[in-house]
Formats: sequence, structure tokens, C-alpha cells
Amino acid sequence: MKMNFPDPSEFSGDEKLEVFNPSELPLPFDEADIHSAMSEIEKNEEISYQAVEIVFVDEPGIVEINKEHLQRDYITDIITFRYDEDPSNQHIEGTLYCCAPRISEQSKEFEASESTEFLRVMIHGLIHLIGYDDQTEADKNRMTELENLYLDKISQA
Repeated sequence: MKMNFPDPSEFSGDEKLEVFNPSELPLPFDEADIHSAMSEIEKNEEISYQAVEIVFVDEPGIVEINKEHLQRDYITDIITFRYDEDPSNQHIEGTLYCCAPRISEQSKEFEASESTEFLRVMIHGLIHLIGYDDQTEADKNRMTELENLYLDKISQA
């Protein structure tokens, strides 16, 4: 079964963030919180998000993306694609593919609210877009610190 995903060339350009939900599962977060997180990251990291799509897919959808683009055959919570590969470019464009059912499961595993876990995963993807990686334990710890920082900042807003 071939799924159709949003085409980056169809980005409306009116907003720097667009959210798509082909999974049709309920999304337990306020989109304003993602805008706040983006603003905090832009300010603290001295970058600018120009165009970011967040696409919520189901488990077969994330597996399809994982196989097609990363040659991996498993379910994950998020896959992040930056449109360019120039680390000096501070005007970021990209797509975050989030697996809504997996994120819901993780919220139970981590004893977090669904809203918090969805926000954490999206912040994780936004941080990936600006160049942070999580391949080593030290890198994972740094990303977790940043996720916590931005979650705290938007909860205080």
C-alpha cells in the first residue's frame, strides 16, 4: 500500500509551521505550544525556521517512510528530514514525520501526559532540524536536556 504524504513543494508559505494529520487520530496538544517552542528554539539557538511541516502518520506509515528513506524496517516515534544539507544555513526548512500511535504508547511507558510526550517528540524533531544528533549517549543526553529546557519554557509561557 503506497501512502501519499504532503509534498514540500505544496507548502502554502503563509505560515512557517503546517501540521498535517493523515493518521486521523486525535492530537492531544495545542498547536500554539509548538509555535512557542519554535520561537524559543529560534531565540536560543540563533536560527530561523522558514518552513516546517509536522505530519502525523500511523504505524504502517512510519514504517513505510523508514524503509523507503532510511532502509530500516521498524516503528519509531519520529523521522526528521531537513530539506538542505548545509549546516551553515541558519534558515531551516524540513519535515517531521511523527507516529501518533507510538507517541501515545510512549506517554504511558514514560508516565507522561500524552500532550507532554507529543510536545517532547516534536521538540526533539525541531532540535534535529538544527543539527543536533542523538547517535551517542552524550548526544542523547544533550538532546534530552534541550527537550526539557524547551518544555519548561513553553509551560511557563
